[in-house]
Amino acid sequence: MDDFKELPLYRSYLGWIKILGKRLFFPGLDIHARSRYRFLPQFFIPGSIDTLDAGCGNGALGYAAYKLGNRVLGITGDVSQVERNRIFFSAINADSKRLSFEVLNLYNLPRLNLKFDQIICSETLEHIKDDRAIIGYFYDILRPKGVLHLCCPFALHPKNNLGRIDLPENGGHVRDGYTIRSLKELLEPRGFQIVKTAGLGSPLIVKLDNFLRFIRNTAGDLLALPFFLPMWPFLKLDYLNPSVPLSLYMKAVKVELVENRKVG
Repeated sequence: MDDFKELPLYRSYLGWIKILGKRLFFPGLDIHARSRYRFLPQFFIPGSIDTLDAGCGNGALGYAAYKLGNRVLGITGDVSQVERNRIFFSAINADSKRLSFEVLNLYNLPRLNLKFDQIICSETLEHIKDDRAIIGYFYDILRPKGVLHLCCPFALHPKNNLGRIDLPENGGHVRDGYTIRSLKELLEPRGFQIVKTAGLGSPLIVKLDNFLRFIRNTAGDLLALPFFLPMWPFLKLDYLNPSVPLSLYMKAVKVELVENRKVG
């Protein structure tokens, strides 16, 4: 049986079953990620522009920008995620000239030597110790009046408010998240003007996500699927700007560089 699993035909059938399943349930079983995929693209700039999806994950938000006509580059430090994204989006006939993925740590952003009209950075900055440096890099690679879309955990939500401050950078959250005030303090001194804020993660969505995440972590996605299916219709009840959101979204525009701006 193990030898049979190595046959190309088996791998082909199994691979296509996975792709079809992923396409059917895209962007996946992460309910909060589905909320971001539903709401955030309304703030993206449509048209033939260059977009960077910084910390792209499974490529959902980059794909949303691609569907708006953007040329999108998704980057992540996860080699296996880049490979999965390339396979999946190729299989659904996305144009690789307009939607591509590369392995790159955000600390190495200057190596890109590219300019962008728009940057998407969702649920990533809270994993990075030197967030000020990354915001400085974003500023540098944006064209004049370029737009940064930033989505991060709201530090005061009970699920996030765990007292994490300056933890080691090992893949987890190095801080609880951000507030509107702390994001302004991070963005404005580096030359960004905030033009839009929003909250994501209504109470119902948080409860559903907590339950399903427990099933996924203990039994895996396949066994979590029967639990997800009856939840699916209720996701339409999600809404922006609950009183205590799980995540904060901020849209910021690159303005004239302030004098003596420090990146670090």
